[in-house]
Amino acid sequence: MSMERLSQQVDAYVAWKRELMREITRYRSWLEHNRLNSEAVQAKLERALKILRTDHITLAFVGEFSRGKTELINSLFFSEYGQRMLPSHAGRTTMCPTELFFDPRSERPYIRLLPIETRTASASVAQFKRIPRHWVNIPLDTSDPANMALAFSQVAKTKPMAVEQAIQLGFHPDMLEGTGKRGQVLVPAWRHAMVNFDHPLLRQGLRILDTPGLNALGSEPELTLSMLPNAQAIIFLLSADTGVTASDMSIWQQHIRQLDEDTQTCLFAVLNKIDVLWDDLAGETFVQNAISQIQGATAKQLGIAKQDVLPLSAKQALLAKVRKDEELLARSQMANLENLLCERIVAQKERLIEDQVVRQVLALLNNSQHVLNLRLEKVSEQLALLGNHQQDNGQLLFELTAKTKEDHTQHHKRLLSLKTNQRLLQRQGQLLRHAARAERLEQHLSEVRRNLTGSWTTLGINQAILHFFRAVEQDLHNLQHEAEMANKMVAAIYRRHNEDNPLGGVDAPQFRIQRYLRELKKLQDKGDQFRLHVKTLLTEQRSLTRRFFATLAQEVIGLHQRLRLDAEQWAADALMPLMQHTLEHKQMLESHMLRLKALAQETQQTRKRSQQLARYREELEQQLALASDMLRVLRRPAPVQRQGKVVSLPVAARPQSL
Repeated sequence: MSMERLSQQVDAYVAWKRELMREITRYRSWLEHNRLNSEAVQAKLERALKILRTDHITLAFVGEFSRGKTELINSLFFSEYGQRMLPSHAGRTTMCPTELFFDPRSERPYIRLLPIETRTASASVAQFKRIPRHWVNIPLDTSDPANMALAFSQVAKTKPMAVEQAIQLGFHPDMLEGTGKRGQVLVPAWRHAMVNFDHPLLRQGLRILDTPGLNALGSEPELTLSMLPNAQAIIFLLSADTGVTASDMSIWQQHIRQLDEDTQTCLFAVLNKIDVLWDDLAGETFVQNAISQIQGATAKQLGIAKQDVLPLSAKQALLAKVRKDEELLARSQMANLENLLCERIVAQKERLIEDQVVRQVLALLNNSQHVLNLRLEKVSEQLALLGNHQQDNGQLLFELTAKTKEDHTQHHKRLLSLKTNQRLLQRQGQLLRHAARAERLEQHLSEVRRNLTGSWTTLGINQAILHFFRAVEQDLHNLQHEAEMANKMVAAIYRRHNEDNPLGGVDAPQFRIQRYLRELKKLQDKGDQFRLHVKTLLTEQRSLTRRFFATLAQEVIGLHQRLRLDAEQWAADALMPLMQHTLEHKQMLESHMLRLKALAQETQQTRKRSQQLARYREELEQQLALASDMLRVLRRPAPVQRQGKVVSLPVAARPQSL
């Protein structure tokens, strides 16, 4: 079966996204045709299209050494090469985080490796990704599997180094293997590996993150601070012969368990190596019972559902795929994981897209349809009036034009009032931005840099880091106060608008800061680990400061940038449904007035006037039919949910703001 099922699901997901992009583009043209477009709506549609264009699905494989992470990836993605591609022999093989993806801009497959020495710089891996010259580039020849395997073996390379130097690079010596020489240890040669090659799933936007064991998770904090939280799913590897060990539990509690609280990450455990329990003498029923017992115990220990623990044998699955042995493949239970990837992860991604894109565009389109429907009602009403007044309908047209003009003036006033409100809200938005301004954070960063380099005691270092986090937290609380004021203002504007001109129960959008405070709290906890680790405190000041700035400070900067962007976006978008509604009404009445004036001037014949108004009604009906068609396509369930196999999970708690 290979990955056919997942491949089909991902194909369907990509086709669905293309369909959404097509409909959004069609809606844009429709707005222009009906003179209903505005800059704010255009900007929102462009953001929706950008999310669809840049979206991808990331799976991260996490677990202690020797749990079979790399073997599982080999089995899932490389079985057609007839051999292991990623090194997965016994012992510590994946020494650096490895990303597998497809880069459409590159003509050739490659492996790019970032030297471990870059840890002495204060730049993060994400920043280094934008500077190609720091990476070692190895071309991949996909037509030569042996050559590919050789290139992949580079990822697991280590190098001898003096203990002091390893500490400066942020490693804890106890976690490293010795070389046999006194004062010397083996460290990974590379800090990060990026593998670009063409595979049907990777081509469709699937990305794989293979991570090292616990010691590397601890010493490359960027992994746990940003790479893992940004993954759609974490596959946590355990071994059936050992169950959940103390070090497994430590990884789970420190780095993974909380990820499904604030992020859109799905958590799954794979109980690998079930072939060690296969026993021909005891019989299949006994074996399945033993596996089921371990599965239940594992779920209980990790605090997840039993069906989210998947027993399988990656090694036997790889063998079965290479030998095309269907019976062995079935026994390896690999299909369970492949089905899970299909149904749960792609469905989770679909829900995010529905939340971030579909729901937003539907709201805009519903508004537009509502306005056009009102226009159609007016035309039908006026057509009936013209038919009843056979004689002097010139006078009637004059009266209808005057009434339409009156409505137009009213909507124009409403729009001016909303623009005044928008200016007030912009001022409130400036206060929000001021509370989250980059300069404030710069001051805190300068201060913590000064205090860290000037401190020679454990207490001084602790105080510097504590003070930094408290200062950032205080800023966020000030911002929360401004946000509450802004939310009250927006709620009042919506209330007033809905009393005069009901909009069909559109709620006032609220700016929420709680999730940023929770995120900061998690970074603070990581800061505590950083502060309290004795080995860290033995590191000389300069490299300790560099480490802090390359990891925790970078994450706080990222959080701050997202928050600032979110505040700006919210202030710009908060009144948009009301603005769109009023502007579209005003534009509709303008078009209507022009039509009525033209009818009054063009001809005195009643029949001709009625015919032209009827033609106008037909045009509106056609445009409404197009709107209904777009709504129908946008409302269509996403592919996985269409099959009715997935129980709807709650939408992610952390959607990107549109």
